Amino acid sequence: MVNKNLIASLSVEDELAFDMVEAAFGKAVADGDMDSLVQESIGDFSAGTILSGKVIGKAGDDFVIELGLKSEGILPRNEFDNPDDVEIGDLVEVLVEEGEESASGDISISKRKADRIRGWERIVADNKEGDPVSGKVLRRIKGGLLVDIGVPVFLPASQVDVRRPNDIGIYIGQTVDAQILKIDEVRRNIVISRRKFIESRRSILRKGLLEKIKLGDIVEGVVKNITDFGAFVDLGGIDGLLHITDMSWSRVNHPSEMLKLEDRIQVKILNIDFEKEKIALGLKQKDTSPWEDVEAKYPKNTRVKGVVTNIMSYGAFVKIEDGVEGLVHISEMSWTRRINHPSEMVKIGDEAEVVVLEINKDKQEISLGMKQTEVNPWDLVAEKYVRGVVIEGAVRNLASYGAFIEIEPGIDGLLHVSDLSWTKKISHPNEMLKKGDVLKCVVLDVDQEKQRIALGLKQLEEDPWVDAIPSAYQPGMIVKGKVSKITNFGVFVELEEGLEGLLHISEISDHKVEVPTDVVQLGQDLEVKILRVDLDDRKIGLSLKRAKWTDAQEQAFERTEKKAGPSSGGLGGLGDGFEHLGSDKITFGR
Repeated sequence: MVNKNLIASLSVEDELAFDMVEAAFGKAVADGDMDSLVQESIGDFSAGTILSGKVIGKAGDDFVIELGLKSEGILPRNEFDNPDDVEIGDLVEVLVEEGEESASGDISISKRKADRIRGWERIVADNKEGDPVSGKVLRRIKGGLLVDIGVPVFLPASQVDVRRPNDIGIYIGQTVDAQILKIDEVRRNIVISRRKFIESRRSILRKGLLEKIKLGDIVEGVVKNITDFGAFVDLGGIDGLLHITDMSWSRVNHPSEMLKLEDRIQVKILNIDFEKEKIALGLKQKDTSPWEDVEAKYPKNTRVKGVVTNIMSYGAFVKIEDGVEGLVHISEMSWTRRINHPSEMVKIGDEAEVVVLEINKDKQEISLGMKQTEVNPWDLVAEKYVRGVVIEGAVRNLASYGAFIEIEPGIDGLLHVSDLSWTKKISHPNEMLKKGDVLKCVVLDVDQEKQRIALGLKQLEEDPWVDAIPSAYQPGMIVKGKVSKITNFGVFVELEEGLEGLLHISEISDHKVEVPTDVVQLGQDLEVKILRVDLDDRKIGLSLKRAKWTDAQEQAFERTEKKAGPSSGGLGGLGDGFEHLGSDKITFGR
């Protein structure tokens, strides 16, 4: 039966509503189910219930919602995504947060919470784990992103892309496609993966792509990653590697000079590894290599202009056209300057005039020269500095074997240590010269091919061994001298400045001498007898003991020598001493 008390409590308007309900559900009324039907028609206002309401007006910036039975609720503007589009009469679903039994007697409602509940119900009803979904990225949260797919769901940072981006914040505000990883109905949590969605889609695309592409194809792709060695290009399901060396025929220092992320480019298929699903790409191969006709364009000895692109310790690279660079070796930069580093001559960006020296087309190498654009001063040296010419120059450098004399800027001559003096024994040129000394020398020889000039200092004077020494020092003469050097085989006696003779240890005394210093001392004045003057070897042999002999002793020695036959050439052992010394120790001059 119908609850008469309930009907009696209704207003006139509610009675009319009741009549409509009764007409529509007469059988239900007849069966006594009117209580539940009335309750259903006027709504349940208890907390947690979702009701259907209608926008009937505004209260300031907020909206007034009619919920039935003259019950109303207020929805703030921020409950709507687009509050300016809301019109009177619009129907909305709201969640009752606090019913009329609340302390204030007002009904607190929320549209957003109702939308989330309905959204959750739809998502759970229509989707399962593994299904694809689409939604807008709302904001960054701890560990990932919050995405609205009808309800807020979690997209972990590790699942944002196949390669984790440096900043996942770039996706905020974007609509992304993803795959549901997990649905937790109890906690009402959903985790999604954009990475899984991309991988799943790319797997299908990759299979189709590998079936249709072939070597030499020109395909379009999008730059997805840039490294020091190249760029990865998404061809639609699979990434190909565009190596830095295949980007341009010209020098590329870093791939970022040519490409940036998300660039859409056309590339050529260079290689396909079907087993490993790897593809090598080329950008420069779309154009003909500039090395194809390089030999015809730049024959040997061609003079061209280029730009310095790189400098190394061994030389400078010069670009003579896009994709064609040559090396100017440090030795080909100047005829005369002594260059320690190419940066002393050029810097990156300089325009340089060069000459083609050699071309290796297979290795794509060109040898260039800078000095060849100028006249080689050594071509004129043989004409300017003939043998016997006296030149003047400064000592530029000293070595153990001689001194380098700068004849003119960049042109050096070598003054060998043996050409410093006719008579003086010189072990190192620093005994006579020092850097910066200016002196005159005679040109002895010019080797234009090896670019060498031999100089002499002693040749400015007459060779004393030709006339002066043979005249002043003859065998048998007693002369005075001073001990200048003592060795284990004998003593050198200075006869005059720069001229020495050898007093062999066997010629020091009539008795056997073990050590020369037992008899003579350094700096001691001696009277010695000249035994021999060797003009060819420029040697003078001396004797101390025979300078004290009488004529009878000398005659007796000569008779003994004749009976004994040839021995040491009359030097009394001096020959052994000279051989021990070596020619550089006993030769005065050349």
